[in-house]
Amino acid sequence: MIVLRSIAPAARLALASFVVTVAALGGMQLFAQIIGGHDSKAPVNYAADRIELQDRQDRVVLSGNVDITQGDLRLQAARTTVAYSDAGSLRIQQIMATGGVLVNRGSETARGNVAIYDFNKRLITMAGDVSLKRGGDTLNGQRLVINLDSGISSVDGRAGGVSTGGRVSGTFTVPQN
Repeated sequence: MIVLRSIAPAARLALASFVVTVAALGGMQLFAQIIGGHDSKAPVNYAADRIELQDRQDRVVLSGNVDITQGDLRLQAARTTVAYSDAGSLRIQQIMATGGVLVNRGSETARGNVAIYDFNKRLITMAGDVSLKRGGDTLNGQRLVINLDSGISSVDGRAGGVSTGGRVSGTFTVPQN
């Protein structure tokens, strides 16, 4: 179901399609940093049980079985909110995916309860039971932060910056000669 208000019907549909496509593309580029080798110029497909343009709040909400794919990269979540500014042209500010966030490409998977991409700060944060897997290698923690400017990524056992006694853990495979 699409719910859009306060602009002409044809313009609403075009705007909603544009915002969702740009948001999905931005989101896929975000996770391409986590799962390397992704073609960020490939077409983006998205589906959800409901898409709602909240034009007075400058956001688009995709909810219910959100499924976004680009090439062989896939993002799934219960809900995705895209915040944008509209000062003459649309610009994505932040993408937040919640509810069993799963991003995968081949044998590489990132899971968490919440994922936030802040376009202005160029930070990606995944929080709540974060799990990264690549083949037989795993990394687990409560929060993953990726700084796209510095290229530095960190995983810690704290949820929301608060120490909960959690630790980072994982397993890596040793190459056999």
